[in-house]
Amino acid sequence: MTTQTLLLVDGSSYLYRAYHAMRQNLSAPDGTPTGALYGVLNMLRRLRADYAHSHCAVVFDAKGKNFRHAMFPDYKATRPPMPDDLRPQAEALPELVWLMGWPVLVVPDVEADDVIGTLAKEGEAEGWDVVISTGDKDMAQLVSARVTLVNTMSGETLDIAGVQAKFGVRPEQIRDYLALMGDKVDNVPGVEKCGPKTAAKWLAEYGTLTEVMAHAADIKGKVGEYLQAALPQLPLSYELVTIKTDVDLHSELSDGLHSLHRQTPRWSQLVAEFKRYGFRTWLKEAETQMQETANTDLFGSEYIGEQAALATETMLSEKAFERPAAPETLDYQAVTTEAQFAALLDKLAAAEAIGLDTETTSLDAMTAKLVGISIAFQAGEAVYIPLGHTPAAAPQQLDLSDVLGRLKPHLENACLKKIGQNLKYDQHVFANYGIALNGIAGDGMLASYILESHLGHGLDELSERWLGLQTVKYEDLCGKGAKQISFADVAIGQATEYACQDADFALRIESWLKARMTAQQLEMYEKMELPVAQVLFEMERTGVQIDKAELDRQSHELGNQLIELEKQAYETAGQPFNLNSPKQLQEILFDKMGIPTKGLKKTASGGISTNEAVLETLAPDYPLPKIILQNRSLAKLKSTYTDKLPEMINPRTGRVHTTYAQAVAITGRLASSNPNLQNIPIRTAEGRRVRRAFTAPSGSLIVSADYSQIELRIMAHLSGDKTLLEAFKNGEDIHRRTAAEVFGVPPENVGSEQRRYAKTINFGLIYGMGQYGLAKSLGIDNLSAKNFIDRYFARYPGVADYMQRTKEQAAALGYVETLFGRRLYLPDIRAANANARAGAERAAINAPMQGTASDLIKRAMIDVRNWLVSDGLQSKLIMQVHDELVLEVVETELDLVRGKLPEIMAKVDGGMLDVPLVAEVGSGEDWEGAH
Repeated sequence: MTTQTLLLVDGSSYLYRAYHAMRQNLSAPDGTPTGALYGVLNMLRRLRADYAHSHCAVVFDAKGKNFRHAMFPDYKATRPPMPDDLRPQAEALPELVWLMGWPVLVVPDVEADDVIGTLAKEGEAEGWDVVISTGDKDMAQLVSARVTLVNTMSGETLDIAGVQAKFGVRPEQIRDYLALMGDKVDNVPGVEKCGPKTAAKWLAEYGTLTEVMAHAADIKGKVGEYLQAALPQLPLSYELVTIKTDVDLHSELSDGLHSLHRQTPRWSQLVAEFKRYGFRTWLKEAETQMQETANTDLFGSEYIGEQAALATETMLSEKAFERPAAPETLDYQAVTTEAQFAALLDKLAAAEAIGLDTETTSLDAMTAKLVGISIAFQAGEAVYIPLGHTPAAAPQQLDLSDVLGRLKPHLENACLKKIGQNLKYDQHVFANYGIALNGIAGDGMLASYILESHLGHGLDELSERWLGLQTVKYEDLCGKGAKQISFADVAIGQATEYACQDADFALRIESWLKARMTAQQLEMYEKMELPVAQVLFEMERTGVQIDKAELDRQSHELGNQLIELEKQAYETAGQPFNLNSPKQLQEILFDKMGIPTKGLKKTASGGISTNEAVLETLAPDYPLPKIILQNRSLAKLKSTYTDKLPEMINPRTGRVHTTYAQAVAITGRLASSNPNLQNIPIRTAEGRRVRRAFTAPSGSLIVSADYSQIELRIMAHLSGDKTLLEAFKNGEDIHRRTAAEVFGVPPENVGSEQRRYAKTINFGLIYGMGQYGLAKSLGIDNLSAKNFIDRYFARYPGVADYMQRTKEQAAALGYVETLFGRRLYLPDIRAANANARAGAERAAINAPMQGTASDLIKRAMIDVRNWLVSDGLQSKLIMQVHDELVLEVVETELDLVRGKLPEIMAKVDGGMLDVPLVAEVGSGEDWEGAH
């Protein structure tokens, strides 16, 4: 999958730098100074054009003091007040930046640096690349293999080597460096007369601030005396310059980093603002956007993103950038009287298609209760039926049961087409009231996913991108955080506008997007994604039975194992300690036990890391790291699954009901949450045992059907490599065949270790793994890994040709395709950053395989479900995990299902593949037993 890029901007830094850099006395027609505003927006314009990104944010300092003032009351005490001509610009800037399409964050009690640091670390943890734009040297402490600093005013880019070259210290030493020098601007005390060269010299010799302080007596001369005098306050200075990376951002980012999707500029509002501030050139551009209904970003790129729109004519026709004409008037009405409702029923009886949406009490579809229903008949015409508002919000409402009883025939009428946005959710809500929503004919979220899987698919974003219209946001009505009110408390007038808009815009967007699809995309939308949504609804509704007693037993056993591991750790260390404390573990491993630290990763403070990667490196040679790894693995298993799964059992059904997300992964793969079935561990015995708790009721069994080596089979087809094709057609063990080819031995003489190497090579290369990754996976040197890869490609030349051909196609078009025509966009395929570009090339190689596998399993879900329904079987699909389908099968249908499943799954490619598809089927009393 393509690596996401998160672009973070230090808005406060930008503001002051723009203010001091702009010599012109720029002002608005009313005399308001605008130089800083113009400068910041211009820098953002350049930044967005120069750095490809999928997510972004501009972060500003909040007003008032922050936690550092509590630590040191004189923090920033020497800073002069904000200039009078800058203050109004500072107040106006965040909204202008937001209108330009940048998510904006202002978090109280911390500084912009801390918010950026937290987001950067979260981005790293997600495997994203992070670019931070700032002129603040403090930010250099955040630089890592995935985090880079850029300075738009100087053109400077700082990666790890850049930080070392500029400051003379590594990124993890920057805090020590800053603490030693102090910061006059922020009034952070340092060592008197200690400048950059002295600080760098000390750290080169001693490594960390702690060690510099420990050797203070060894440093001679006046500067040594200054150092000794500063010793009492240096720890405080270190804390003051340390950027927090654990700020709680849940209230600001409801969907985590995914809340920071790059957005489309709000053109209509920008026209007004540019007029106000006298930005004539930008005003002309904004007006052109509105007049020509083009989606050209103010920052010089198509809305799809300059990084993906490499050949616009090959992605979407010019027609795709048009917008539908907005209705001249809006007719949004609340239905609160019997006469209005009767008229609505007459209108439904005559309608062929409607837009549909529900307002509810919860995001949990299985438990959500109705607050209201909105129905749109055409663009600009919609009604809202309030059903669960408080009396204060809606004094007059119709009876819920009566309304649903009379709406039910229309909602269940398959001939009345329903269009919406994520209708699977609404389908659950109606099911909660015994209504089977039929006639689902369109879903804007899924239509967007087909056309532009790499972008966001929320209704707000789609409305801006495709309709050029701003939506009323839920937070605008209900607020955020602890003060958020229920939608049931929203006054009927506001609720009507919001709800009608949802149904109206969903209807418009779906129709417009569908008209933009190619014939192949339209077929995928109507014949794959929409039917899969129905299958997912039924799977979610059915759920899976969970054996709580089994999980309780496992939790108890894991608890005992953790206690035993803790004892072993104490014995091995020679003392008790907190196994979850990196500092204590660091002291024991490297100070007390003297484990060599050469080549091991360091923390930001200069100490040796005790993260999983470091412990895995040490585990083969030292017992304590191995014990710690076991402890962490079992503790996570216990907290995430054996303890948590019982809490997720629906008391009404006695089952767990996961939610499948259909429009998340750009490759088409499904994701699941609450619980996440995709991440249940299977590589350890303890992890596999969790699946024992997924059981079938009395008289039924669990059946698992798993595609065998599906991505390797797709690789054989896509590459056309004769050797691979022959091996699969002959039903050979592909890993044994690869081992025979690479090691030059007959297949019957391949050893288990050779086969393991071959398996790692086979799967590694389809994910674009290079020699360094292979060397790490196999525990061999880089030269040996290179030799293995060279031999592999010599034996499978078609694979090498496919990889090169795919990278070239991706660079030319900006996307690759699955066998069935799903387009997988690669935002970084022509990025200036070599690491980002290499990541996109690896994704280009793998995406067609993973995407085609996703398409095949979706086709299998549809065909299997349709067979079960058409033949009137009681057995049901209950889970889909990666390349596996899981069914709950009544015993009397077991033989039939076991025989038919592999037959159906083998044919879902429609004869398009040059290799056979093979599904391996097993059954048992629980999910683990079915394997």
